[in-house]
Amino acid sequence: MNIYKNLNEITKYIDDNLENEINYEALARILGVNIYTMQRLFTMIAGISLSEYIRKRRLSNAGFDLYEGNLKIIDIAVKYQYDNATSFSRAFEKFHDIKPSLVNKKTKLKNFPRIIFNEDINITTELDYEIVTLDEINVYGISIKTNNEKIGHDAPLLIERTIKKYMDKYGEIKYGMTTYDMDRCESQKYYCLYDKVIDEFEHIKIPKSKWLKFRINSRDAKDIQEMAHRFYKEFLPSCKYNLKNLPELEYYHDNVTDFLVAIY
Repeated sequence: MNIYKNLNEITKYIDDNLENEINYEALARILGVNIYTMQRLFTMIAGISLSEYIRKRRLSNAGFDLYEGNLKIIDIAVKYQYDNATSFSRAFEKFHDIKPSLVNKKTKLKNFPRIIFNEDINITTELDYEIVTLDEINVYGISIKTNNEKIGHDAPLLIERTIKKYMDKYGEIKYGMTTYDMDRCESQKYYCLYDKVIDEFEHIKIPKSKWLKFRINSRDAKDIQEMAHRFYKEFLPSCKYNLKNLPELEYYHDNVTDFLVAIY
């Protein structure tokens, strides 16, 4: 399967249906995975969540429609799947930096083009992995709000702060964890976690599951981030596993890191 060819089919499908409700099940079938895995793949490879991509394509086209001046604002709102003119106007102004009612032939508007992926990319490197089943994991820790763009900065920062503040009191951090927004598949929080009861920290239960495990001979944040990028861009597009809506885990032990992704 050429993942980039299939992603181009997805962006074409979206463009053909901007004026209709986008069928996420149809998009998932193009990749041969479930909806959640399709959303995570698109977000990680395209660098933008699927819902945000659709929103920007619609608002880009709505700007053209308003510029032409053939339709009323309410008609354009309905055309691009907005419930009312008010919600459409707020979204339009946020995207184009101008109220839709003020658009005229001299207005400068933003264009967000369809993403076209390079179908000639070939992945020839190997990536070793194991499939493991882990019982329920009980952990305690602290978190920082983040997103896909900021996590490369936020995760190491939280680790550094946690070690500095709590190393003498609680010992070494055992896990790093990234949670995702189900609808946007956007990184939501990053956690530093301990495998001991700590009343002042948040208690998190991670249910028993099957996991893909990738061993990293390092605990350096850059090496862990590189593995995460390779997983989404090299491994996941060509494997047959579906992702569970569970957090990603980093398990620190014996001077190595296990990067863990839940599957079924």
